[in-house]
Amino acid sequence: MLKKYYIRKLNIIILVLFAMLLIYIMPTNKKEPQYTLKNNNIEYIYDNLEETIYLLDSNDYIARTNIKGCKCKKEDMAKDIIEGLIIDGKKNNLIPNGFRSIIPSGTEVLNINLENKILTINFSKELLDINEKYEEKMIEAIIYSLTSIEGIDKVTIQVEGKTLDKLPKSQKNIPTTLDKSYGINKNYNLITTNNIESYTIYYVSSYNDNKYYVPVTKYINDNNKDKIKIIIDELATSPIYETNLMSYLNSNIALLDYKLEDDNIKLNFNDAILADQNNKILEEVIYTISYSINDTYNTKEISFLVNNKEICKKSLKTIE
Repeated sequence: MLKKYYIRKLNIIILVLFAMLLIYIMPTNKKEPQYTLKNNNIEYIYDNLEETIYLLDSNDYIARTNIKGCKCKKEDMAKDIIEGLIIDGKKNNLIPNGFRSIIPSGTEVLNINLENKILTINFSKELLDINEKYEEKMIEAIIYSLTSIEGIDKVTIQVEGKTLDKLPKSQKNIPTTLDKSYGINKNYNLITTNNIESYTIYYVSSYNDNKYYVPVTKYINDNNKDKIKIIIDELATSPIYETNLMSYLNSNIALLDYKLEDDNIKLNFNDAILADQNNKILEEVIYTISYSINDTYNTKEISFLVNNKEICKKSLKTIE
């Protein structure tokens, strides 16, 4: 009996030790950072924070997408985004499928400074090694990516401390202080060089059924037409100059009128903008219009109305 008692007690001890071993080796729910940044001031964030970045897509457009980011001060956030733009950079493994970086491999950010909403970013000389075919697109990607950060309105690019005022290969002059008025994926439809106006329209593209948005800046001779109406007309009726860019606005959609009230634009459409009987507007329609207007007007909200009845409201801050 005593022998059985000790055997039973020994078995219990073995089971307890085995259970403790399992608890020790089993993974916990604690998440580790997706990547490491060389800045002790950065607060590491996991899967729930994304940054807007503009990368080359499979059709050589600079396109809007998202990449995992950091919760940090604006200068660090800007440097983090630039890492995503550098070929073979530290965030290369986080680039979404169908996209690629554009800044030449080996480029480094030497220093960065934000003052009065103007970000000055100083690159190493490797930035100048860009292929001439992509030099303008590289500038566009830098501008649009960095100005997507709230509090950064303009960008000054330096190379080894010298302000970049010409494209590296073609030597075409560029402004020393850059913003979205520089344009992106430029398309020219000009008769003369006088009275040139520009506006940017966001189209929808896709890669492996994943949709994303492509901005196209169009240059026309000023015809005194309202830019909001131009944007809606382009998305609804005009043929797209490249077949791999799509618009979800059908030709029956009409902008009846609109109002600018403080920081809100109210767009009043006919019922052709509704996708179904549930009084809903397609997400692609909302975003192509919102992104396009956000690039043109300094406003905070867009309200979508149908026959003067509000259907939805979109904060332009949240779509950046």
